[in-house]
Amino acid sequence: MPIALHNFLFNVYPYICLAVFLMGSLARFDRDQYTWKSDSSQMLRAGQLRWGSNLFHIGILFLLFGHTVGLLTPHFMYEWLITAPQKQMLAIISGGTAGLVCFIGLSLLLHRRIADPRIRRTSHRTDLAILIILWVQLVLGLATLPASFSHRVDAHAMLVLADWAQRIVTFRPDAAGLVGLDWQFKVHMVLGMTIFLLFPFSRLVHVWSGLASVAYLARPYQLVRARRLNLPNKQQGGRP
Repeated sequence: MPIALHNFLFNVYPYICLAVFLMGSLARFDRDQYTWKSDSSQMLRAGQLRWGSNLFHIGILFLLFGHTVGLLTPHFMYEWLITAPQKQMLAIISGGTAGLVCFIGLSLLLHRRIADPRIRRTSHRTDLAILIILWVQLVLGLATLPASFSHRVDAHAMLVLADWAQRIVTFRPDAAGLVGLDWQFKVHMVLGMTIFLLFPFSRLVHVWSGLASVAYLARPYQLVRARRLNLPNKQQGGRP
């Protein structure tokens, strides 16, 4: 890969994706709130949806949490408890299991949307496109497992990726450490950032609603006070 393209993809492109992700989501919520939904097709056929949706959401939530904590937690915060190679093996086993569960669920959802004529006719092109992109991303993620396993002794891949991610969120981008990384990781990273870029323009925006529902549980109690009405009484000649 040319060094200029490498620097753009891993030093500049992440900020473009994050800016579009945040500002685009805000703009869509402000302008098109009626499109802020997942467009469920449960009424057309519920059986395969139940299995596919549950497996997909369980897997994807675990993967999102694992990637966030695994990449953004500095090494010194966990080295007293677990070594870097042990953490990488834990990530391989847990992430591989969650990825497989998510892959099965998403495959069921994708097959259902393509194979059922009624669902296919009522589906937007963006619905199908985002499912295919997520499916490819899961395949790429599973393809990184053999490469991660080959680095299990020194945890090189995990440490390099964590350093890059932490530099991105602290506005100190440096993609030099990614130069010698296996291609599976790089393609997986670029497609993952592209999903954030496409997020505001797809059905994925309903994820924000899920986060809002969690915050709703911690809301303060609503204070309701009785309103005193000045009603006429019998003594004043009013109607009782």
